[in-house]
Amino acid sequence: MIDQVQLNFNPATLMLLNGILGFILFGVSLDLKLEDFKLIYKMPKEVLVGLSGQLILLPLLTVGLILIIKPQASLALGMILVASCPGGNLSNFMTHYAKGNTALSVTLTTLATSLAVLSTPLNFYLWGNLLPETKALMTAIDIPFSGIMLNVFLLIALPLTLGLLVSHKFPAFAAKVKKPMKWFSLIFFFVFIILAFAANFSYFLEYIHIVFLIVLIHNGVAFLGGYSLASLFKINEFNKRAITLEVGLQNSGLGLILIFNFFNGLGGMAIITAFWGIWHIISGFSLAHYWNKSNNK
Repeated sequence: MIDQVQLNFNPATLMLLNGILGFILFGVSLDLKLEDFKLIYKMPKEVLVGLSGQLILLPLLTVGLILIIKPQASLALGMILVASCPGGNLSNFMTHYAKGNTALSVTLTTLATSLAVLSTPLNFYLWGNLLPETKALMTAIDIPFSGIMLNVFLLIALPLTLGLLVSHKFPAFAAKVKKPMKWFSLIFFFVFIILAFAANFSYFLEYIHIVFLIVLIHNGVAFLGGYSLASLFKINEFNKRAITLEVGLQNSGLGLILIFNFFNGLGGMAIITAFWGIWHIISGFSLAHYWNKSNNK
C-alpha cells in the first residue's frame, strides 16, 4: 500500500534540495522592493481576499474534498500540507502572461510566503489533527510544531530577507541579475522535482494512477475557489486573475522539503506533493494562456 511506501532520500540530496529552494526564493526576492508592500494600503480588499483565499479558504476546501473522496491517510495528509503551503513564485510569471495584475500577485506571494512561518505549520497541525485518519498518522510520526516552524523560517524568511536586503543596498546589482535569476529559478524548480524522484521513479509510476485524479480535482477546486471568492467580493477581472492563480499555484517545493525532513519521505505525501508540483505548472499555464488569448480583462 502507498501508506507504507518510504521514499529513498539521502542527507546530501536533501541538503541540495534545501539549497535549491533557498536560491529560488532569494532570486524571487531580488525583484521585490519595499514599495511593493504599498499595495496593502492602495488595494486592501484585493490583498485581504487574496490572502484569505490562500490561508483560509484553500485549507477549508481541501478538508471538504478529503471528506468527500476519502483518500488514504498519507494522501490526505499530503493534500493538507500542499494547501498549507504559500503560493509559489510561478504565480507571478503566470499572472503576467495571463494579463493580470502582476504587482498584486507579487505582493500576495511575498505576504503569504512571509506569513508561512506561522500559517504553514498552524494550518497543517490544525487540519491534520482534525480528521481521524490523518490524526492517527501524525500521532504515529510525532512531528514537533516548533521543528516545522523553524524549518520554514530557515527555508523562507532567511532567503527572502537576504534578497530584500541586497535589492535595497545594491539596487544596480539586483537589477542586473534579477532577470537571469528568474530563468534559473524555473530551471532549478524542474531540477528540484527531478531530484526528488530520481531514486524513486518506480514508486511514482506505480501509484500515479491513484494520485492523478486527486491532484487534478484538488488543483481545480483551488482555482475555482480563488476565482469564486474574488467574484463574491466583486473584484475586477484584472485583479481576479492574479488572485485565482495565487490560490491555485502552491509552493509544493516547500512541501517536499518538509516531507523529507520530517516524514522520512512518506510515500503518499511525497508522491501527491511532487505530482502537484508538476501538474500545477501545466494547469496554471493552460489557464494563463486562455486568459492571454481572451479579449476580456
